Amino acid sequence: MQDVIGRTESCASGQIPMTYLSCLAYMLEEWTAVEYLEKYFFHVVISLMSAILVSFMVPLAIFISMYTASFLFFIYQRKNEVKGDPLSDVWDNVRKTAAKFWDICARVWHGYELHGVENLPEGPGILVYYHGAIIVDYLSFLARFLLWKERLCLSVADHFIFRLPGLKLFLGVIGIMPGTRENCLKALKDGSLVSISPGGLREALFGDENYQLMWGNRKGFAQVAIDAKVPIIPMYTQNIREGYMACKERRFLRWLYENTRLPVTLPYGGLPVKLRTYIGEPIPYDPNVTAEELVEKTKTAVQALIDKHQTIPGSIWKALLDRFDKQQKSD
Repeated sequence: MQDVIGRTESCASGQIPMTYLSCLAYMLEEWTAVEYLEKYFFHVVISLMSAILVSFMVPLAIFISMYTASFLFFIYQRKNEVKGDPLSDVWDNVRKTAAKFWDICARVWHGYELHGVENLPEGPGILVYYHGAIIVDYLSFLARFLLWKERLCLSVADHFIFRLPGLKLFLGVIGIMPGTRENCLKALKDGSLVSISPGGLREALFGDENYQLMWGNRKGFAQVAIDAKVPIIPMYTQNIREGYMACKERRFLRWLYENTRLPVTLPYGGLPVKLRTYIGEPIPYDPNVTAEELVEKTKTAVQALIDKHQTIPGSIWKALLDRFDKQQKSD
C-alpha cells in the first residue's frame, strides 16, 4: 500500500515526477488556464469596468443635459431680465430651441418616430402613458409635438424631481408641474393638454421587458378627467425598456421604495434602439362612467397599444434591428 501511495508518474512529459494528487492538480491548473487568467486579470477587470461605465454614460449625459439647459435658461432669464410665468410666450423661442436640439438627438440616436398625433384633441385632454426607466421617449414626444403643433403639453411629474436642486426653472419652462388635483384642473380649464403616467416612479424602477402596467390603486387622473369633462388619450413607446433598463426587482428594494418614495436604483443602458411612440384613440368623456371604470378602460387602451406594437418579452437584438426596418411614415 505504501508503495502505491508513494508511486510517482510524470505529468509533464516525464520531466517532473508527481504523486497522483499532484498530477491531478497540475492538470486542473492547465485546463482552467489559471496562469492565463492571472496574466490577463488586469485587462479583464479594466474591460468589465469600462463596460459598466459605458452602460451608465448615456443616462448620465441626459441628466447633465438637463442641468446644462437649466443653466442656459438662467442666463437667458438674467440677460433679458425675464420675469413672471415660465410658461409665458416670452419663453417660446427658448423652448423651441431646446426642442430642436432634443429632437435632433432623438432622431440620430433612436431614429425616433411619432405616430397618431391626429388622436390628440385641439382642446384640453389627459394623455396617459407607460413610464420607462428613463423618460427619454416622453421628452422626445414633447419636443416633436411642440415643433409640429407649436403647442406645449403640460406634464405631471413625481414629487421627487422637484427636490433636485437647480432644476426649478428648467422644469417650469418645459411645462413640468406637481401632480396636484388643483394644478391639473386649472391647466385643463385653461385648455391645455396634460400628460401623466399613473405608474410613475414605481413603474420606472421595477418595470421590465414584460411591460406590465404597475398603476396600483391610482385613479386620481380618472377622477380629474371626469371632473374636467375631458377625454383620456393612451400613449406608448415601442422598445423603451430595451433602450433603458433598471435593476431587477428585489424585495428589499421594493420595500425601500415604498417606504421612502425615492429612486433606489440607477437606470442604465442607452442602447440606440428604435423608438416609436404611438398615440391611441381617445376615450371620450362619459358622465355615466365612474372613476374606477375609467381607470380600467384606460388600462385596457394602453395595454392594447403595448400588445399591438411590442414584442413581449422585449428583445434588445430585435429593438436594435428595428433601426434597419423601413421607416414608417410619422404623422
